[in-house]
Amino acid sequence: MIYLDNNATTQIAPPVFEAMRPFLEGGFGNPSSAYAAGSETRSAVERARESVAGLIGARQPSEIVFTSGGTESDNWAILGSLEATGKNHIVTTRVEHEAVRKLCQRLETRGYAVSWLDVDEEGLLDLEQLRDALTPETAVVSVMMANNETGVLFPVAEIASIVKEHSDALFHVDGVNAIGKISTDLGSTAIDLFSLSAHKFHGPKGVGALYIRDGVSLPSLAIGGGQEIGRRAGTEAVHQIVGLGAAAEFVRDMSPMKLIRDLRDQLETGILQNIPNTRLNGHVEHRLPNTSNISFENTNGEMILARLDGLGVCVSTGSACNAHDHKASAVLEAMNVPYSYSMGSIRFSLGRMNKPDEIDLVLRSVTEILFDLRSLAA
Repeated sequence: MIYLDNNATTQIAPPVFEAMRPFLEGGFGNPSSAYAAGSETRSAVERARESVAGLIGARQPSEIVFTSGGTESDNWAILGSLEATGKNHIVTTRVEHEAVRKLCQRLETRGYAVSWLDVDEEGLLDLEQLRDALTPETAVVSVMMANNETGVLFPVAEIASIVKEHSDALFHVDGVNAIGKISTDLGSTAIDLFSLSAHKFHGPKGVGALYIRDGVSLPSLAIGGGQEIGRRAGTEAVHQIVGLGAAAEFVRDMSPMKLIRDLRDQLETGILQNIPNTRLNGHVEHRLPNTSNISFENTNGEMILARLDGLGVCVSTGSACNAHDHKASAVLEAMNVPYSYSMGSIRFSLGRMNKPDEIDLVLRSVTEILFDLRSLAA
């Protein structure tokens, strides 16, 4: 198998698996228990908290609260901000992950006001529109750090400064698809809340974290015991949290991303040069080093995916198209990508496990598949 869908999920790294193993085999103590077995697991949880804090540049480990993943962290950041401030206005973008976008759409139906920021044809934000959207009633601004479909990066540190200069709103960043791919230093920014998920950077599924900047009080959505310093009730999933911490250590070294960028560029350049009527979706420079979203005109993305899958190559359709209504993805729609292109979009997202020979094979396979599909449609 050649796996090029690392923005969807990643393989658990061997050292991460080994770090988790003791807590699946014998270290089962409840971290809230006072006896030695509980103290041992509590220590493991706190070491993981320190590792995550170090990875994202938090000022102190206590700013990290463990969650079940990115969706919970995103939901908690927005709903908690609304409750904490008592205000009813949200500012977000049209290209957010569903965990933010669909929540905001539901909140609109319940009487909350949502300002939707547009992007241009390269997927970039207009920061003047952000300034204009901020009001005294803005409770939270929620913006992703890196787009999961195109890899386009938003200038979240600059956005944080704008939010703080023009409002009293809390600023949340969905960092789920950025962590492990680019360096992050939250302590040098005015970001209040930051979501991450372990399975996006070679950790286990079902665990993530929400960074809550010191001084920010966010009501808990889970009511029960006093875990996580009273911020999130529920017995900690120790083995998963340990895996998150080990993954944070595994991706601290960003030097492998240079090779990943080179491999991405090799694949992308080959496709765009070899196959007519193709286009890159997203800004050429301001994007993740591993992501390439390419559209093939008048070709069905699901058919390309199926052909590649048959060859053991895993990618995703950047259009996330619906088989019933044939709608393109909200991201590409917001970027005004023509329908004839958007429905033939493929996202290639490389990872630390990919090798150069895999890229050569995928390039040949994609080229052959496209010429074959287009010949059948001619």
